[in-house]
Amino acid sequence: MAPPSRLGHAVAVLSLLLLLRTPYAAAIGVNYGTKGDNLPPPATVASFLANRTRIDRVKLFDTNPDIVRAFAGTGITVMVTAGNGDIPKIAIKDGAAAWVAANIAPYYPATDISLVAVGNEIMDTADQALITGLVPAMRALRAALVAAGFRRIRVSTPHSLGILGVTQPPSASRFRDGYDRLVFAPMLEFHRKTRSPFIVNAYPYFGYNGDTVAYALARPNPGVLDPGTGITYTSMFEAQLDSVFSAMKKLGFEDVEIAVGETGWPTKAMDGQAGVGVAEAAEYNRYLIGEASSGSGTPLMPKRTFEMYIFALFNENLKPGPVAERNFGLFQPDLTPVYDVGLMKDAVKAAPAPAPVAATKSAKAAPPKAGNAAATEHDSEAASPGETKAANGSSNGPTASTDPALAPSGDDGASSSGGSTSPDPSEGESTDGKKTPEEEEGDEATTTTPTVDGDSPETEGDHAEEDDGKTKPRGGASEASNNLVLSVSSMLTIALSLALLTDSQR
Repeated sequence: MAPPSRLGHAVAVLSLLLLLRTPYAAAIGVNYGTKGDNLPPPATVASFLANRTRIDRVKLFDTNPDIVRAFAGTGITVMVTAGNGDIPKIAIKDGAAAWVAANIAPYYPATDISLVAVGNEIMDTADQALITGLVPAMRALRAALVAAGFRRIRVSTPHSLGILGVTQPPSASRFRDGYDRLVFAPMLEFHRKTRSPFIVNAYPYFGYNGDTVAYALARPNPGVLDPGTGITYTSMFEAQLDSVFSAMKKLGFEDVEIAVGETGWPTKAMDGQAGVGVAEAAEYNRYLIGEASSGSGTPLMPKRTFEMYIFALFNENLKPGPVAERNFGLFQPDLTPVYDVGLMKDAVKAAPAPAPVAATKSAKAAPPKAGNAAATEHDSEAASPGETKAANGSSNGPTASTDPALAPSGDDGASSSGGSTSPDPSEGESTDGKKTPEEEEGDEATTTTPTVDGDSPETEGDHAEEDDGKTKPRGGASEASNNLVLSVSSMLTIALSLALLTDSQR
């Protein structure tokens, strides 16, 4: 038998290097909250993320100037939030312009602000003034950003899964009655025109029980059948995303991008709560990172790569509510990892997480139950005082309105996909999400005039934005990641050239 060629060895090396790179091919984002009295200064955090982690984007719950300024020149993209209370002001042209002048112009483009979230989970507030003003505020803010020359900054708003009136099975999912046409249709039209993402906060943690731990953590499990499609879901997270997709498709907007503004798993909850610990949190977030980078998508959205923001950067010891609210963090205050999920660039890692606790007998004996959302044993973990965070989101929706067109439906079923609501935002106001740069802006500048409501024409997304004479950095991979790609490419070129030369001589 002839010895293997060096070309074969080079190809093997190429395959290995590509495998090593794959987990970090997609953007990894994190929610950066500050409700703690032991957290490091913003400048320290920004430097740490930029230089020692593979995290290349953060989502803020406000426009804290110290934090926004700290990320200037780091290569990390930043999402900022206009608070719920700002919505009435920014729904008016002058108010939106003033907000942009105060909260964006002083920092951009030095800080790569990628998106402004307008409020947080507004549909769950039961405040009809905020709900009816949400889309006008998004339009006015977008128009103000375009007028200021900041066309690349997109506008969106995050939602809990309480926006869904029917959540099971995923193929039957739809938005809440009354809001589907009055709020979500115009909102999704805005997203389509401005090429901005529809943001959801998806938490299997708030939808699991003792029988569905494996389903929530995407471990091997019997799965939940969707009779409408014949698909058996073995991941609650994928089922949640497909539920949102189905609702959007029913309104004709299946082409609008979906981003995940928040998702995560706590390391600590109430004593005795099954399925919560360091091992489970590490397991869930490893799954998320793999999901974000694989490009496999979901059963109804194959080959999609989702931009995701893990909740959260730190445990925040001043957050109110149940124990879990204070224990979603990836890093300790001293910036050491709570557990290792491969986000560090260097060799500094946390101690390996212990193996997950064996499933309970009930979890082993029974497949995930479509009708079960949150277990009674941890309902209190899913809500903070003053809020209702039921696992299926049904009690999160607006209260009955005197306006029949805005009255929500009463058919909020428990979700087979484990409908979710997010933990309290760290700053109490907002979260947001961001598309990949390839979907965001093209390379050909086009002169267009935005419409009055700020929705630019269909071609608007093809602009290459230049502010202040400087071409904006394309959000996405950090400089270190780009250097890695160049290094790998150079190594492969040399290796393949030598192999070909040697083979030709043989």
